[in-house]
Amino acid sequence: MTVKLGHNRYGKAGVRLVRVVREGPVHHLKDLNVATALSGDMEAVHLTGDNAAVLPTDSQKNTVHAFARRHGVGEIEEFALLLARHFVGAGRAVHHARVEIEEYAWRRGGPHSFVRDGGEVRTCVVHHDRDGRTTVVSGLKDLVLLNTTGSEFHGFAVDEYTTLQPTTDRILATAVTARWRHRGASGDHAASYERARSCLLEAFAGTHSLSLQQTLYAMGERVLTSCPELCEVRLALPNRHHFLVDLSPFGLDNDNEVYHAADRPYGLIEGGVLREDAPDAGFAWE
Repeated sequence: MTVKLGHNRYGKAGVRLVRVVREGPVHHLKDLNVATALSGDMEAVHLTGDNAAVLPTDSQKNTVHAFARRHGVGEIEEFALLLARHFVGAGRAVHHARVEIEEYAWRRGGPHSFVRDGGEVRTCVVHHDRDGRTTVVSGLKDLVLLNTTGSEFHGFAVDEYTTLQPTTDRILATAVTARWRHRGASGDHAASYERARSCLLEAFAGTHSLSLQQTLYAMGERVLTSCPELCEVRLALPNRHHFLVDLSPFGLDNDNEVYHAADRPYGLIEGGVLREDAPDAGFAWE
């Protein structure tokens, strides 16, 4: 039997970085979780244990912290680009770098006091290779949304195992994971994020939904219509089911007022929306 080494990469995951900027009594806070992954001429380390081409993962962690001090941390996309380009340029053995960052939001409670925001987490994934190809995917996760009405589900396929009853009025709730691909690496990533996030909220609230799939498409379409710098959106929407409680044993009616919120099992709706002229994604989604 003949075998060969397949696709591989290595890096450091879970690099927690908190940076404080002090402007007199007023402090500013950045709270990130960074993951790096490098690939390239790594055959020797896998086949013979020769580590000559391997930049230790501990060195990658140290680079994250040192770059935060040396360059500061602005938009997470810019910080990820800085790191990815550094790793590819630092040694001939590294051909490709992937940097993923999650940003945790804190609300100001005073000049140097903060309250952790329980809302969504901002995300980005940057790829850069030695040929100068760069992709940027921004996004968010755990954006919890709910409509108390304006959602229906009926006319679905029925088989011998179907017990679900059709409805013309239900609660629609989800925790959005959304990622959007930029046409290029440069741009105002802060403004782009705010526009895309607002579009997601507006489309969810403004769509009379006959299915969560329809809502997903409306959300992606709204983002691309309003954000010309973006070319593709991918969404994952778990359906957080809310079931009407049967109160008849207690002599009570229940006119869409009292629900049981079930956390599992849940439907998971996933899909993408992209422009017809979207450039090839290459390694953007890897």
